[in-house]
Amino acid sequence: MPSSRATATATPVLVVTRLDDATADLVINELHQREVPVVRLDPGDFPDGLRLTAFLDGHSLTGVALTATRTADLAGIRSVYWRRPTAYVTGPGQVEQWCADQARYGLGGVLAALPGAHYVNHPWRNRDAEHKPVQLAVAARCGLRIPPTLITNDLDEARRFAEQHRPVLYKPLWNSPYVGPDNRPLTIWVDDVPPDSLDAGVSRTAHLFQQRVDKAADVRLTVVGQRLFAVRVDSPGLDWRRTYDHNSYTLINTPADVAHAVRAYLDTFDLVYGAFDFGIDHTGQWWMYECNPNGQWAWFPGHITAPITDALADQLQHSGEPRER
Repeated sequence: MPSSRATATATPVLVVTRLDDATADLVINELHQREVPVVRLDPGDFPDGLRLTAFLDGHSLTGVALTATRTADLAGIRSVYWRRPTAYVTGPGQVEQWCADQARYGLGGVLAALPGAHYVNHPWRNRDAEHKPVQLAVAARCGLRIPPTLITNDLDEARRFAEQHRPVLYKPLWNSPYVGPDNRPLTIWVDDVPPDSLDAGVSRTAHLFQQRVDKAADVRLTVVGQRLFAVRVDSPGLDWRRTYDHNSYTLINTPADVAHAVRAYLDTFDLVYGAFDFGIDHTGQWWMYECNPNGQWAWFPGHITAPITDALADQLQHSGEPRER
């Protein structure tokens, strides 16, 4: 017997991601249980493991994308779940780089132009919303509280800010791959920055400094369409990402003013999904740190991941339209 939640048509959901993606796996499994067809592909497999034929005329875009096991009709994609694809294949030579660029703008352009598809999120909207200075400026305009923040490559200004707003944190503006002297990958964590620790290295690039919130806890607020999932994170450390095994996670309610503001924020960037990080101070005020338009959530306990999985599957199955409950 078909599931009562099965789609009325056979139009598939396209999941754009790498092979190793536990977050996407949860959503794909839920779609399979609903008998919703899924095509999974990774642009990083192009050209050897992925073939593309796209035709454009005065009417529409048609064609197919073929993986080793699936065929996606480009004109018949219901929704696109844009997760974490690998980079386009490149190499050390000029020809290899040229080919990678053609793939990025060719295949990438086609996947971003599927007619009638509902994107969660559209890759270009993700790109627009990834810059932290823009995030903070938009958040403030939408009514969210943000800590005093400085972005600079001026050492004197950095020291002045650190003196005036202590304690101050340093945060990377982008999580670039970073390899240590022993060729081991390293992570630059959020950490305190005493004024006397700042040196001439500040002048080499842009840095983000932010006043540390005197927090009682952190919050990861995952928003999927109109559904909000606020999780209080109690952690023994300053950066809770360093202490996963020692954190506790509790579902909590989102204050009405925060809920209104985050929806305005997502509307500004035309996003369906966003993973917001907040700190709650000892008076109960929520302070926004950032919003990852493609943030992870699969590490949460099952009772938290299950409703998020359900909400994302709803978005993809019903193309953004609310389903009957």
